[in-house]
Amino acid sequence: MAASGALLVRTMNLLAGKIRPGVTTADLDAAAEKFIRSQGAVPTFKGYRGFPGSICASPNSMIVHGIPGPYTLQKGDILSVDLGVTLDGWVADAARTFPVGPISPVAQKLLDVTEESLMLAVPECRAGNHLGDIGHAIQTYVEAHGLSVVRSLVGHGVGREMHEDPQIPNYGHAGSGITLEEGMVFAIEPMVTAGRHAIRVASDQWSIFSQDDSLAAHFEFTIAITADGPRVLTPWHEAKTAAAAA
Repeated sequence: MAASGALLVRTMNLLAGKIRPGVTTADLDAAAEKFIRSQGAVPTFKGYRGFPGSICASPNSMIVHGIPGPYTLQKGDILSVDLGVTLDGWVADAARTFPVGPISPVAQKLLDVTEESLMLAVPECRAGNHLGDIGHAIQTYVEAHGLSVVRSLVGHGVGREMHEDPQIPNYGHAGSGITLEEGMVFAIEPMVTAGRHAIRVASDQWSIFSQDDSLAAHFEFTIAITADGPRVLTPWHEAKTAAAAA
């Protein structure tokens, strides 16, 4: 799964370099699929329950599951890119929300808070903790900043299949839920809106928007629970940190 995750990170970095005004989400999808297949892997999302894309590309008030197509990125947009890679039968799953050029202060706050809530969830993914500790860490940070956790969409276990038990809400009570054990692997993915948490599903039956059309952000890691603590198997943040330092 670490090998799948490393390939996912390389793919995400490739897309990061292509996200700019004038690019379509179909362009990004084609680039991702070409690269993943060139590395001997397959895009996990392609054909999953009939989904037509290799990535999910969700702009602005779309939270998740955006079908890549003719939508052309514009300056000031934010774009959530969700990506799955299957290599040698093992799945990695991760997401980032990108600014398209300069963005509004509201959008920047949304991205910053959502990403930080994911970072705060990582140390909770250790043996002996409980499932509710993860959601509690995310919820308390997000709501302290006046934003809303989407409650009807959840993280999940991941391994040979993209969606495995358990479901992992991004809210909850510390100390509640199952006890975490070494060897578990989770896709932790806070989905946050700048408005209220209610959602609506588009007519394509895939795309999910904030009901009040407020901006939405989505960040995700695949994380393994090991004897040495949490191990992020999709460390896209490392390249981001290195770029910021440079």
